[in-house]
Amino acid sequence: MKDAAAFARRFRWPAAGLRFPLVIGHRGASGHARENTLASFARASDLGAEMWELDAQATRDGICVISHDDHLQRVFGIDAHISQLTAAELSRLPGVEVPTFAEAAALAHARGAGLYVEIKEPAAAPFVWQLLRQKDQRFAALGSFDAELVRALRDEGCDFPLAVLVRLGADPLKEAERAGADIVHLCWERGGERPQDLVTPELSAAILESRRQIVLWHEERPDIIADLVTMPVLGICSDLPERIVAALDKAPTA
Repeated sequence: MKDAAAFARRFRWPAAGLRFPLVIGHRGASGHARENTLASFARASDLGAEMWELDAQATRDGICVISHDDHLQRVFGIDAHISQLTAAELSRLPGVEVPTFAEAAALAHARGAGLYVEIKEPAAAPFVWQLLRQKDQRFAALGSFDAELVRALRDEGCDFPLAVLVRLGADPLKEAERAGADIVHLCWERGGERPQDLVTPELSAAILESRRQIVLWHEERPDIIADLVTMPVLGICSDLPERIVAALDKAPTA
């Protein structure tokens, strides 16, 4: 994976010790622990993930916190919105575990983990990259489904690698060009029984020739993972990161 290693060097990711594709714990190890919590992130590292995928929201008073949903109902069973609460109010809700981005970043630094941050709320974006820059925490990437948000980060001078998340049916290269992205993140887990077949050699080559890298959807099916780990990609997400690790251990070395 020479292209992936060169990409890592370009963005000052760790110079040694990374194996590609990177194992990215989706919302931490969300197949084992409550998603987007400090326990889930720590578990992901314990299971061999080099990076954690996590989702950035913003409270009413502008504190960046980690949650996939603004609404707390699905995960915590509470009818409340993060965007309508202050950080203090959020922290006092019983049974709610929504870490601040600063807490997650500190844990990642302590565990030697990378952060793959999906921006859910645009107000969270500047906080994320400015905090990472202040801490000189270079092993990170920021992304969004919103190509205009990604482009805005680029125009504002964000020097971390930027990812555009691409839904089924969208043109990956057009989305990458529109976003000014460094990473094309294919969110194609619902692409049938063999979504890996959608990642054709021609598509992979075109993305790599544009000096971009590929990150693949969160995948838990062992037979599909066995194919994904042989592809020329930067990383693969999973709720069960140990399955990516096991497949990499079995895969033939180049």
